[in-house]
Amino acid sequence: MAELTARWHRSLTEIAEAHWQALTAASSLPFYSWRWLQALESSGSIAPRQGWQPLHLSLWRGEQPVAVAPLYLKGHSYGEFVFDQSFAQLAGQLGLRYYPKLLGMSPVSPVQGYRFHVAPGEDEAALTALLLRLIDDFCAEQGILSCNFLYVDPAWQPLAEAAGCATWLNQQSLWSNPGYSDFNAYLQSFNANQRRNVRRERQAVAAAGITVTPLAGEALPPALVRRMHAFYAEHCSRWGPWGSKYLSEAFFDQLADDPGLRRHLVLFSAHRGDPLDPLAMSLCVYSDTMLWGRYWGSDVEIENLHFEVCYYAPIEWAIDRGIQRFDPGAGGSHKRRRGFLAQPHASLHRWYQPRFDGIVRRWLPEANAGQLEEIAAINAELPFKAAVPGLVEPAA
Repeated sequence: MAELTARWHRSLTEIAEAHWQALTAASSLPFYSWRWLQALESSGSIAPRQGWQPLHLSLWRGEQPVAVAPLYLKGHSYGEFVFDQSFAQLAGQLGLRYYPKLLGMSPVSPVQGYRFHVAPGEDEAALTALLLRLIDDFCAEQGILSCNFLYVDPAWQPLAEAAGCATWLNQQSLWSNPGYSDFNAYLQSFNANQRRNVRRERQAVAAAGITVTPLAGEALPPALVRRMHAFYAEHCSRWGPWGSKYLSEAFFDQLADDPGLRRHLVLFSAHRGDPLDPLAMSLCVYSDTMLWGRYWGSDVEIENLHFEVCYYAPIEWAIDRGIQRFDPGAGGSHKRRRGFLAQPHASLHRWYQPRFDGIVRRWLPEANAGQLEEIAAINAELPFKAAVPGLVEPAA
């Protein structure tokens, strides 16, 4: 392998958009595009004062980048949706400082697909191992206890495990489309009781005079995208100090103003009359094959409106477009009865204090086995027929 040089970047602007996009071209995830991540940074949503210090790592051959690892130095565990409070508690019991920690994910986006991005034709396994060694050296020099990669790409997971990462399994919800012709065909997968419940919930919204209209892509009116921030902020405010309000108004302004970002958005407007005058709205992100539910909010209290705007209307839209999967976002056992399977997702970890590392690695096999058992039990009780997804087992 020709000589490589490593660079650490405290801002995404230190890497040219063309270079970043060339490395991430194989990924269809909008959440790892240069524009998405840069909008998070430049809007102040992801910044040191918010506990997120961008610290991306790249490898270069001369002036040509060959690999990049999106990374952040974190001063807390908010916005990750992989709950490591037990690790922080253990660190405290051992007299260790848990924060800051090094983190790899698309910030505040619990979306499966994290990986190191490697140029075509390069040795991905070798570059993965090299990047991990550089991360290890950095953490040792800075006295950082851990490096954590969340919601990892299952195709990349074995490479990182082979280089010494420990795997911790958690769960998420996922809807899959085997080729439904329409929403009614999808309803036939439910048992009779839950089929009636879904129809009743949708009818309650219609009886309140509410219509839900999807508006997608570059044709989205920028003003409507800006309006979404108010719904998002209102919903977060309902939870008081526990409201997960991470995104600034400036971030939504950038989504509105950039056609390259807007083309991945779909808004589900709940209205009486004009779709551009919504009473409630949800924002989803999509690719050719995948839909991700992200944010919602409402100015009115209408029974079952949340289910319609965040689940049923997006599923109907996904079926109409031939989209294969829908990730509705983190949390919410109520998703299970509305068409979403439980599925494991892996996070990968490296700990740099031997005693801490030993304790957690001894605990992980039992914890992961328990998580898989819980997922199997959840899916066995679902009120609909669906192919249970394959369970991602950590390497032995």
